Amino acid sequence: MESASTTLTDEQLTAVLHDRGQRVTPQRLVINRALRELDRHVTAEEVLASVADRLPNVSLPTVYSTLELFEDLGLVHRIGVSQGALLYDPRPEPHDHMVCDNCGKVEDIHAGVELQGAYARAKRGGFAPRRAEVRINGLCADCSR
Repeated sequence: MESASTTLTDEQLTAVLHDRGQRVTPQRLVINRALRELDRHVTAEEVLASVADRLPNVSLPTVYSTLELFEDLGLVHRIGVSQGALLYDPRPEPHDHMVCDNCGKVEDIHAGVELQGAYARAKRGGFAPRRAEVRINGLCADCSR
């Protein structure tokens, strides 16, 4: 089940960008607003379509670079799904996902799975883990009918 986005207000985004030495641009503010309005896992193309009327000259590379910046700032989480599409999750806090192998639908789940063992094993193997999550692949309710 999808949950409410934790996307920042314009004022909060402005503060984060200033704190990190980044410029506040109209594109960044409008893309952030679009993420807040869409309030679901989205592709860069969906974000572009959402902002096109407000930013008529915005390009897909601008949307991608803004989403990458937002990911670097910890404001969104990028999810790769089996169909190859990249989705951006407006909820960057740790949570897990169900991914439909047929239609690509992604839903949040809160499984409460303890991942400390996976982190410890990764560290023992010389890996420096930053994030872990459970991803369940299968068929969504619509596709399994």
